[in-house]
Amino acid sequence: MMGGPLFMGILTLVGVAMLVAFFLKKDAVKQLGLLALAIGVLGQMIGLFGAFEAIESVGGVSQPMLAGGLKVSSITTIYGLLIYTISLLLRTAKGWNA
Repeated sequence: MMGGPLFMGILTLVGVAMLVAFFLKKDAVKQLGLLALAIGVLGQMIGLFGAFEAIESVGGVSQPMLAGGLKVSSITTIYGLLIYTISLLLRTAKGWNA
């Protein structure tokens, strides 16, 4: 939940939907993986926008605080990339079983 409950929750739902689509032999695995990637990047951009807005209003922050904020903001992108990678692996496994 460090990446924000909204985007992490949405990404988890997309990941579960992707797994369900795979086991039900649906062709939506690729689209759901790409959706997870896009949502992850969107979550990071919205988080960075909010952080930069707060920094601007305060007038500056320390480097460790900035680094910590950048680390937390990248969690959604990493999670989205993980789901996308799993979708690639599932599509590859599906191709071998065809």
